[in-house]
Amino acid sequence: MTLETSDYLMVVDAGLMFPEDHMLGIDIVIPDFAYLRERRDKIGAVVLTHGHEDHIGALPFLLREFSVPVYGTPLTLALVREKLREHRLNGSVDLMETRPRAPFELGPFQVEFISVSHSIVDGVGLAIKTPQGIILHSGDFKIDQTPVIGAATDLNRFAHYGEHGVLALLSDSTNAERPGFTMSERQIGHTLEELIREAQGRVIVAVFASHIARIQQIVNLAQKFDRKVLFSGKSMVVNTRLARELGLLEVPAEMEIRVNDLERLPPNQTIIITTGSQGEPLSALARIALESHKQIHIRQGDLVILSSKFIPGNERAITTVINNLYRLGAEVIYEEVADIHVSGHACQEELKLLLNLARPRYFIPIHGETRHLVKHAHLARALGINEDRLLLAKNGDQVRFDDNGGRIAGQVEVGRVFVDGKGVGDVSFIVLRDRRALASDGLVIATVAVDATARKMVTEPDLITRGFILEEEHEPLLAEARHVFTAIVARALNDPTQDWLEIQAEVGKALRKLFFKALERRPMILPLILSL
Repeated sequence: MTLETSDYLMVVDAGLMFPEDHMLGIDIVIPDFAYLRERRDKIGAVVLTHGHEDHIGALPFLLREFSVPVYGTPLTLALVREKLREHRLNGSVDLMETRPRAPFELGPFQVEFISVSHSIVDGVGLAIKTPQGIILHSGDFKIDQTPVIGAATDLNRFAHYGEHGVLALLSDSTNAERPGFTMSERQIGHTLEELIREAQGRVIVAVFASHIARIQQIVNLAQKFDRKVLFSGKSMVVNTRLARELGLLEVPAEMEIRVNDLERLPPNQTIIITTGSQGEPLSALARIALESHKQIHIRQGDLVILSSKFIPGNERAITTVINNLYRLGAEVIYEEVADIHVSGHACQEELKLLLNLARPRYFIPIHGETRHLVKHAHLARALGINEDRLLLAKNGDQVRFDDNGGRIAGQVEVGRVFVDGKGVGDVSFIVLRDRRALASDGLVIATVAVDATARKMVTEPDLITRGFILEEEHEPLLAEARHVFTAIVARALNDPTQDWLEIQAEVGKALRKLFFKALERRPMILPLILSL
C-alpha cells in the first residue's frame, strides 16, 4: 500500500504470497512494482507493521530497485536484516529502528507506531497525520489482554486519536466472519501443558518460526517438566537466535541441546521445536515424516503437535505429513482434534471495539479476501457508519482524500510477479499455462528433417511422447499419427511456396484432433520441421 501527496510517497509493507496450486514451479509471488517505478523520485520510505512474510517478504526485491530507508520495530528489522543478508543487500539499506509512541516525520506525514498484539511480537498499527487528517492503520491485530510476551494492543492510543478525530480507519478483516473474541494466547498454553504432561516419549512441536510467544510457552513447559529443548529447522534457529538477542525469548543455556544429544537423552526428557506446521516440502518436519532427515527420526511413542492453523491451500500437504507420521508410529495432535492454535487476528467484537474507539469519518476494510472485506463493512454499517463513508477498495483502487471528502477515484494497474529460482518476472501467465498443459496432458514432439530444394524428407517422421501415453501400449495410434504427419509434410514438399511455420501449425492441429478423437486427451503438440 502507498500513501502519497503530490510530491511524496511512503510505502506501507512489502509482502509476498506463496504460490497457489496452479502456479507450477513458482517459488513465491511478489507485487508488481510498476506503479512505484513511475514515481521513483517521490518515494521517501518504507514503513513496516510487523515481520511476517506477507508483510516483509518482497522487501529485498523492492530494495534492489529503490534506495529508501526502512522503518520498523526491533524484531521486524532484525528479520529484515537477516533477509537482506540472504539476498546480499546487507549494509546497503538504512534500517531505522522505531518504537511505539515515538512519532517521526516522513515528508508531509507524521507517523507513530501503536503497539498491537498479533501472532508475532513487535507488531504495530500506524497513526499517520496527513495534510487532510489522521489515518489509522490497524496492522494485523487482535485484542489479547494477557499476551505471553510483548505488549497488549494499545487501546488507549487508538482512543486518543479517536478523540482528536480520525479521517479514515484501515482495519484488518481476516476474521471478520467470526463472531465473538479471539481466544487469548495463554489459553493455548493450558492445552499444551496437558499434552506434554501426559506424553511418555519425545514431544515434537511444529510451530511458525516467527511465533516467538508460542515458542516461549513451549520452552517454559519444557522447563516445568524437566525436558531439554532442541530447535530444528533453519528459520527456527535463526528466529530464536534473533529473539534472544533482543531479549524477547528466554531459554536457559542448560536447557538447550544439540541434535547429537538426542541419542544420549531418554525420550521423556526432550522436546523438539521445529518448522513445518504447514507441510512445507523442505521443512524439518516434512523431512522427518519422509525419513529423509539425516539426524532426527520418528520413534514409536513420539508425540507430534502441529501448533498452527491449516492455511487454506496447504491442507493436502499437511495431511500427507500427518499420515506419514502416523505410519512411522507417532501420535499426532492438530487443530481438528485439540485446541493447539489460536488466531492472531481480531474477531467481530474486537473489530467493533476498534471501530468504536477510532470513530473514523471513513472506513476502509483491508487485509482479507473480498468476503472478509464485505463482512467487515457490514459490521461498520451496523455501528452507524454511513454507506457513503464505507470505501470498499480492491487491489489497484486509488482512495483520494481532499477538501471534497473521501472517495475511490480511479484505479491503477497492479499485478503479480512470479519468482522462479533466480528469475524474477520471467515466468508469465503464458508459461504457467504451458506448464499446466504439460502437467495435465503431457507432451508430443513431432520431428522431421526435410530438404526443401530436393523436395524430400531427410529423416523419417518421428514422434516422441512424455507424460502422454505408454508408447508400447498405443503403437497403432502412434503409427496413425506418424502417417498423418508424413502425409502433411509430403504434400508440402510438392509445393515450393509453402511456409514451413504454417505446416508446423497444420501438423499440430491435425495431431491434436487425432489424439482427442482417439483418447479425449489434449497433449501439448510440438512440431519441429527442420528445413535443410
